[in-house]
Amino acid sequence: MVQQLQPESCASVPASVTHNSFPPLRIEGLVKHFGAARAVDGITLELCDGECLGLLGPNGAGKTTLIRSIVGRVIADAGTVTVFGAPADSKEARSALGWIPQELALYPKLSGRENLQAFGRYNGLKGAALERAVERCLAWTNLGDRSEELTENLSGGMKRRLNMGAGLIHQPKVVLMDEPTVGIDPQSRIHIFEMIAKLRDEGMSIIYTTHYMEEAERLCDRIAIVDHGKIIAQGSHPQLVNAAFGSRSEVLARFAGINGRVLTWVKERGGGMVDGVAQFQVDGPNEIVNLFEASARSGLQMVDVSLRKPNLESVFLQLTGRELRD
Repeated sequence: MVQQLQPESCASVPASVTHNSFPPLRIEGLVKHFGAARAVDGITLELCDGECLGLLGPNGAGKTTLIRSIVGRVIADAGTVTVFGAPADSKEARSALGWIPQELALYPKLSGRENLQAFGRYNGLKGAALERAVERCLAWTNLGDRSEELTENLSGGMKRRLNMGAGLIHQPKVVLMDEPTVGIDPQSRIHIFEMIAKLRDEGMSIIYTTHYMEEAERLCDRIAIVDHGKIIAQGSHPQLVNAAFGSRSEVLARFAGINGRVLTWVKERGGGMVDGVAQFQVDGPNEIVNLFEASARSGLQMVDVSLRKPNLESVFLQLTGRELRD
């Protein structure tokens, strides 16, 4: 089990920075049942000021239930959620909290501008303040030249960006992003990365759920891995890798044909199979020779071998035994 590496307490950050000295988001002992299933099982988590915290887990791990509990779409059975010290269901918390759901929350028959105006009004904006917020979001999403077009006619990437603008129209201090890049092309993902970078430059605190390991490595200061409703590890990307593997490296090997003999041989040597590739942990490159010789003695043929340093995906697979999309 990887050690849960805790950040410095958010209370240690100067009060002038942390808004009345409370952390942007504090979750303590959160529990949620659906019948006999415990979707969230006593999660405690703190988001620090200006931090981007990645939330990773296989499908069904409890991530979405956790996010929906924070925004009040799911009522927890136990535990507390506070935003800058205020209960999550209070007016103060809701004004400081923004949510970008995985599902597009837009009106297809309204233009981009009209969508932003509508969501701005929902968040209490009106008059000149509303129009300034709309113009700011159109500039941030780079949709100014398409603002009068019906939303249903926009590309998938444009809808994603507009969805983000609608969720942040009121300039919240804390943002929950639930897989904001799902189902879009690589160019649109780059646009969204640039948008998130601007938010971080402004000091916004973010919880970011994703199915893409490279996004978590690129964007997140700290990562919490969730499985079976619990946080099973947390820390920065380098901390998690070091806690799981130390100075060891990974050997990736392909065999000429995958059968029961190969699977048994890999398992006996402490390895595992992922997408038809055997993975082993080694203390040094010289151990590759030992694997070659041992496979040959067993009548198995390695056709491709590579050595790499463990990454976040390696940690995730070791902890959960599953790929992120399982």
